[in-house]
Amino acid sequence: MPTPRLIWCHGSLSQPWGTKSRHLAKVAESVGLTMDALDFQDLSAPDDRVTRLKATLAESDTPAILCGSSMGGYVASAAAKESNILGLFLLAPAFYLSGYATHVFSGLPRTISVIHGWNDDVVPVDNSIRFAGQHRAELHVVPDGHRLSNSLDMIGREFSRFLELTQDGK
Repeated sequence: MPTPRLIWCHGSLSQPWGTKSRHLAKVAESVGLTMDALDFQDLSAPDDRVTRLKATLAESDTPAILCGSSMGGYVASAAAKESNILGLFLLAPAFYLSGYATHVFSGLPRTISVIHGWNDDVVPVDNSIRFAGQHRAELHVVPDGHRLSNSLDMIGREFSRFLELTQDGK
């Protein structure tokens, strides 16, 4: 199998190379992967971002691993069904919110990991619990807020394990 593409999708008011993406890029590098962070800052609508990600994925038939935070988690999940996606790594994903077109996700990869904070005041943790239950996704709920800034070490460890599982096809 060719080396998969690893693509980061940032959140609504974030930038491509923020604290979480830089941290995860270092983890990816340690297992021989390079992460590409798409820039969605010019697009405020979540489904315009989905369209951009789908176009990026269509540029190559190389399998991809998608990662995203908040709106970026939604974007990765909504785009996943039309491409060769090996896994989804989602941080406080913005699921089931008004103004987002997709509320029923289908065609998702088997390997999905979700990390969400109990104290998230932007996206209710119950949304990730619902999604994980529907898709039998691995779910980690941590004592943190929406930015997950107190959980970076744990997120890095889980990401490393996730990448190994994804590349092994387990």
